[in-house]
Amino acid sequence: MNELQTLFLDPSIKGFNAYSQGIFDQLARCHTAQMGVHRLQCDDQSCREQQYQYHSCGNRHCPNCGGLKREEWIENRTQELLPTPYYHLVFTLPHELNPLIIRNRKLLFKLLFDAASQTILNHARMKNYLGGDCGITMVLHTWGQDLSFHPHVHCIVTGGGFDGNHWIEAKRKKDNFLFPEASLSKMYKAIFLAKIEKLTLGTQGLDFGSIINKVDKKRWNVYAKAPFGGPGQVVEYLGRYTHKIAITKHRIVQVTDSHIVFRYKDYADGNTIKTMRLARTEFLRRFEMHILPKGFTKIRHYGFLQNHGKRERLNKIREAMKLSPLPEPVKIPVAIRMLEKYGKDIFKCPCCPNGRMQIVGTYRYYQSQTKNYQEVQKITGQKNKASPL
Repeated sequence: MNELQTLFLDPSIKGFNAYSQGIFDQLARCHTAQMGVHRLQCDDQSCREQQYQYHSCGNRHCPNCGGLKREEWIENRTQELLPTPYYHLVFTLPHELNPLIIRNRKLLFKLLFDAASQTILNHARMKNYLGGDCGITMVLHTWGQDLSFHPHVHCIVTGGGFDGNHWIEAKRKKDNFLFPEASLSKMYKAIFLAKIEKLTLGTQGLDFGSIINKVDKKRWNVYAKAPFGGPGQVVEYLGRYTHKIAITKHRIVQVTDSHIVFRYKDYADGNTIKTMRLARTEFLRRFEMHILPKGFTKIRHYGFLQNHGKRERLNKIREAMKLSPLPEPVKIPVAIRMLEKYGKDIFKCPCCPNGRMQIVGTYRYYQSQTKNYQEVQKITGQKNKASPL
């Protein structure tokens, strides 16, 4: 168990809701005997080396997990890329809405997706821009670099559209943006505020009318960035942003009994890399703010990339663009993916040249007495118990 995992056992976590406590419990047990373990043994009769492989928690908020899932997701999205420019749009929300969002995360995160996607699709359908449906991939981020609460969506948008029969190239090819920011901002704000009035929200202790009045007077920020340089940049972006979490272990500089020190990028100071020192309780409070509601989908697709019937639509578009159909998806085993990406053969015996490690036992940790007491005591070095799966 590393220092960051020890932090997730801090007593202050008992003040969070039961769902968040369960998340922290999984993060603390990741890759430990308490998550479960495989026992592997070399198949070479002259070797018979044994190893233990601890299970990962697989939680989407975990700083240690998700690498291989991310790679698989990126490969699938890469196959769907079309020979057209792709643009990066970012839709943010005024900070005055934060107290309201924190009390109504699921409803208002969904509203953020709905308002942003409707704004993009409305612009795409205008004849002076595209005149058809574009493809949109959106990912929700809720944090700033300092772990502050800052809900926003990053969007990858195709620089062309489909009207059901024909592929339509963007009419503003010489511009560095797909749609003008001022128009996006105005429509996005209008859609969001119109829809929020129709929701039943928890507003205890808040002046809903005052909050809406304040944000109605502000300009809402939408960043319409220059197009990506090519498919390679789109893939790099997908890798860096889609499965990103609030903070990774690589940004943690120091964990002590009282404080956490981590690196962050200060955008207001020319993207300077700085360090921030927070009390353990404050760090955990900020981390907990970014735990997504149970079952909430943080990556969504719209336009011709919406999930229902997507493959058929993409093949119709590819036919219109005189491209070959989409290849059938291939499920790559973890062992092969590890070998391709990291050059690591996870089943090669570390002690002999020809042996292969095979799983000969799988155990799950329990607190009660079982027949496998000695086995798991050997694995953990403690008087913990487990039972076979």
